[in-house]
Amino acid sequence: MINTYANFRDDVLPRIKRLGYNAVQIMAIQEHSYYASFGYHVTNFFAPSSRFGTPDDLKSLIDKAHKLGILVLMDIVYSHASNNVLDGLNMFDGTDGHYFHTGSRGHHSVWDSRLFNYGSWEVLRYLLSNARWWLEEYKFDGYRFDGVTAMMYIHHGLQNQICFFA
Repeated sequence: MINTYANFRDDVLPRIKRLGYNAVQIMAIQEHSYYASFGYHVTNFFAPSSRFGTPDDLKSLIDKAHKLGILVLMDIVYSHASNNVLDGLNMFDGTDGHYFHTGSRGHHSVWDSRLFNYGSWEVLRYLLSNARWWLEEYKFDGYRFDGVTAMMYIHHGLQNQICFFA
């Protein structure tokens, strides 16, 4: 069974509180095309996943967590995005490099996904505005950033090479 925001709010949060925890990290929040990707093939960075309920259901979950004194961290994916052309950012403007590196550098061969071009101001603005939006719109308390090695290293953390930012 795929859990829902409402079920998590009503059944899981009270258990988390009862067990003495003060924070929870939630995965697969951003809309993603492929369930088995655990939410890591994001297709819409500004939409909560519809497979778990409505946006208001997610807001209610976070509000309930806060009332219980539980911080809510979002597992956010800025290291890569879905390869999909029809429902994602890939080829959004008809080119290979609007948000992503062009050529092989823009593809993660193991994850079968696209890699953002962090050297582009437009990409940085897009991702930073998205991070702020989740905090303001849904009241998340913070983030766990997925795939940091893929963001920092040209080799995506798969081999020993130089740091991208060096």
